[in-house]
Amino acid sequence: MISFETTRFGRLEVSKDKIINFPTGLMGFSDHKRYILMDYKDTSLKWLQAVDAPHVAFIVVQPFEFFPEYSLRIEDSIKDLLEIKEDDDISILTILRVEGEKVTVNLQGPLVINSLNKKGVQIVNDDPRFTCKAPLHPLSAASAK
Repeated sequence: MISFETTRFGRLEVSKDKIINFPTGLMGFSDHKRYILMDYKDTSLKWLQAVDAPHVAFIVVQPFEFFPEYSLRIEDSIKDLLEIKEDDDISILTILRVEGEKVTVNLQGPLVINSLNKKGVQIVNDDPRFTCKAPLHPLSAASAK
């Protein structure tokens, strides 16, 4: 178990096997490499909380729930980096941004995580159909679950 302080949730204690390691960090947060996922109320949304930076936390969601047409090509080099053996071991998350009443999803910078070894990376989805500020209209569907 490890214990660490956060600004949103106070002191947390988690098992070491719950820590997701991002060897290169996240875009704009390259110094922060260790994160945990926490449930966000009774929804499908999650908090991605940095272990070593009390003030760094993101709301994340699996994009396919709100954007069924979302697609992502994961290069073999990324699968090798994450040591992914089976596609079923891949977890995809996208970061939400809340600005007042407006909620958007970054579909251009998804997080790809090996759910077995808890190793992750943020990649660039260069499909022009997906933006870094895709409006999330059905947020009420997530909060109703």
